[in-house]
Amino acid sequence: MTITTTTHLNFPGTARAALDFYQSVFGGKVDATTYGQLGMPETAPDAQKVVFGRLTSPEGFDVMAYDVPGSTPAEAVSISGTRREQGMTITDQPFFLSVRGENLAEVARYWEGLSEGAVVIEPLAASEWSPGFGMLTDRFSVTWVLDVQATAEG
Repeated sequence: MTITTTTHLNFPGTARAALDFYQSVFGGKVDATTYGQLGMPETAPDAQKVVFGRLTSPEGFDVMAYDVPGSTPAEAVSISGTRREQGMTITDQPFFLSVRGENLAEVARYWEGLSEGAVVIEPLAASEWSPGFGMLTDRFSVTWVLDVQATAEG
């Protein structure tokens, strides 16, 4: 038996915008179904919100998203509960979304896209464990860790 895991992000009415933004960064195809498409009356406040959304790319990026019913973007949490302090990452976030690439050029391309409107927690740079590591919270309040896979030393 084989299983896979996919990150599922929950948004306060901004799932479509987030999926479209991530598509601009990672490429791939967005599939989204609204509450209205599943029978909610078009006049209902959540009818145009995303109930099932997914972005998949040929390179392997895969994320799901939906809009929490009854929420609005004004109810969104602050952009970042994560900061650097005395060389440590301090956070109240329940998870980070990690993107790991094979080389710095690849990771830098994703970093450039995600950093638009983001709060940079740790700039993308060489670290003790990686040729490139960085952390940011994007404009949708999702915290990302991007790094280059370190080569195994013999």
